Amino acid sequence: MAVVPSRLRRRLRQLTPLLWVLLALLVEICIHVSKFHVPVPERDLDPPFYTSCQEPDTSAPRENAAIVMLARNKEFAEARNSVASLERRFNRWFQYPYVFLNDEPWSDEFISAIRATTNASTTFEVIPQESWTFPSWMDKDEAQASIKEQGDRGVMYGGLTTYHHMCRFFSGAFYEIEALTKHRYYWRLEPDVDFSCSITYDPFVEMAKHKKVYGYTMALWEEKDTCPTLFREVSDWKEQNNIASSDLWKASISPSNLPWMLRGFSSWFSHRDRHGDGWNRCHYWSNFEIADLDFFRGSSYKDLYAHLEKTGKFYFERWGDAAVHALAVNMLVEPEKVHHFADFAYRHDSYYQCPTNAPGGQLVESRTLNAAESTWAPEVKGGIGCRCDCDGRTTRNHPSYCLNKLKEPTSPKRPWSTWLLGWVS
Repeated sequence: MAVVPSRLRRRLRQLTPLLWVLLALLVEICIHVSKFHVPVPERDLDPPFYTSCQEPDTSAPRENAAIVMLARNKEFAEARNSVASLERRFNRWFQYPYVFLNDEPWSDEFISAIRATTNASTTFEVIPQESWTFPSWMDKDEAQASIKEQGDRGVMYGGLTTYHHMCRFFSGAFYEIEALTKHRYYWRLEPDVDFSCSITYDPFVEMAKHKKVYGYTMALWEEKDTCPTLFREVSDWKEQNNIASSDLWKASISPSNLPWMLRGFSSWFSHRDRHGDGWNRCHYWSNFEIADLDFFRGSSYKDLYAHLEKTGKFYFERWGDAAVHALAVNMLVEPEKVHHFADFAYRHDSYYQCPTNAPGGQLVESRTLNAAESTWAPEVKGGIGCRCDCDGRTTRNHPSYCLNKLKEPTSPKRPWSTWLLGWVS
């Protein structure tokens, strides 16, 4: 039997307390990280509504819904392109009304261009001035100086006053517009976007049938310098209102790897809560969203928005409505009530989603569909699209996507303590 030298025994005894301390810290970090663990669900919480073409049911009851676009008069060509694309791929069959929003009176040119593109009902609404300006209590000169400074620093759109107005409007007052008060669901449409798959079922009906609250096509990382304190404000409101952390909320957090006595110091950095845990900045890209307006009209969302409004940081930072919506949805909505429209082919600027076509599911004999699309991209095993034609792209989604939040909950690079936790468990 080997004998341990006395000098080595003394050194081991000297090191033992330190080793125990290090082990205790490691265990504490693992316990902390475990609080953000999102278990893999036993079933798919969000399967596609359909995985092939459907014969459009033009006689079925419609939901109380509208397609909503914010645009400027000079964007009549871009707006017409979006409406034409949506009409060709969806609304020619379902005829949902359009509501167009502008902060200025509409030009005859814009109205004529739209009405020549669709047979659906169209409403052209002017946003009330109080919803498209600085809050009455805010120092306007100070806010404009901050906006200029953001522009000088290169914050994306941070130097554009109208962009700040737009983000504030879509974070709050948009659901109070008179033309929308009579509607339950809305589909946000932007100028100059394209739809490259046929949408042969009614997404509003399916949202209602499956009790979905929020639907999206793309999820992207928010720019770091646009909203450095937004997550802290939202998480503070969450704690003040004793709201439990849902799996969606946990999936949006990158837990701190520091021991408890140091985590508080990291709360001084951007995109962190008071405990030092960080938001991974993955958010639903709200230029496309199909949502239940009752969610935004609910007391919780309205109270959250009022809290954010009081900070003034829609102007003193550049808080985007996409980030606000995403954090609110992740905090207040159960995971199974959020829907990814994976079967929609959508392009906005250089970002795109391009599903492949379902084998044997293209309804080649359908006269209704053939009147719209008679050719499409090749069918691929596992495809879920309907008559998709995505410009011959070999990649199906933009590489910047941060999907699937329940399966990849923290970030593309998971912290080492998460891997350790998984190994220990």
